[in-house]
Amino acid sequence: MTDQRRLLLVHAHPDDESIQTGATMAAYAAGGAGVTLVTCTLGELGEVIPARLAHLAGGPLGQHRIGELAAACAALGVPDHRFLGGPGRWRDSGMMGLPDNADPRCFWQADVTEAAAALAAVIREVRPQVLVTYDANGYYGHPDHIQAHRVSRAAVALAARRDGPAAPPPWQVAKFYATAMPRSVLAGLIELGPGRPERFRQVRSVAEVPYGVADSQVTTEIDGTAQLAAKTAAMTAHATQVAVAGGCYALADGVGQRITGREYYTLLAGPRGPGDGPHGWEQDLFAGL
Repeated sequence: MTDQRRLLLVHAHPDDESIQTGATMAAYAAGGAGVTLVTCTLGELGEVIPARLAHLAGGPLGQHRIGELAAACAALGVPDHRFLGGPGRWRDSGMMGLPDNADPRCFWQADVTEAAAALAAVIREVRPQVLVTYDANGYYGHPDHIQAHRVSRAAVALAARRDGPAAPPPWQVAKFYATAMPRSVLAGLIELGPGRPERFRQVRSVAEVPYGVADSQVTTEIDGTAQLAAKTAAMTAHATQVAVAGGCYALADGVGQRITGREYYTLLAGPRGPGDGPHGWEQDLFAGL
């Protein structure tokens, strides 16, 4: 491993980084690693939860979420954040199957080669050993998440290519990860118990939640419990999208889930490091380097 660990995360919308990888980002930043976040859209089509912010929907929501993301990154201790191609280059595509998917400005319709070139430039500048994004299904089938996976894969290959003496030097990402939520863990998180906030709905099983993978698909567990307060603060900063109360959170559907400082990943490419515990999962994204 080189002296300076560098981690690059590619997320689709503001709030994805805090919900799925906030504890990981805060833990590595606190440990001295370089952490860079790239967000692909402004999340213009997100459903606004609080009535006091309802006026943002369908209008200035994207610009407002820039501020929410800045506050979340500050809570996580991550100052290096960029929007892919610049703020607003690609728009939120909405949920799969909606008419918004056909908007030529949306990320789902982005030219993968163009978007990958923009991300490859960041990779060559930051020179991360590890890149984190989503799996081929985009974690739960959202078109922007799927596109983030496609663009990240293409960018990793493009950044490693030698383009000539005048081009920035190539860089090979050593490990490529997707976020993951093992179903065994998810089952515990959705079991809120009698102390759950009244406004949050409780589902009966993981079958009612649109994400979660078999434990056997998970390769890595990051213990960021020491950064749970930072993750909670970051999620709270995304007030238009995330309701936080009593150590739990819910999105616009109202389904409650406990906030956890442990986050999970699947290694898609690169050397798998030594594991620990009953599952044999890695405990470090840089393991094996």
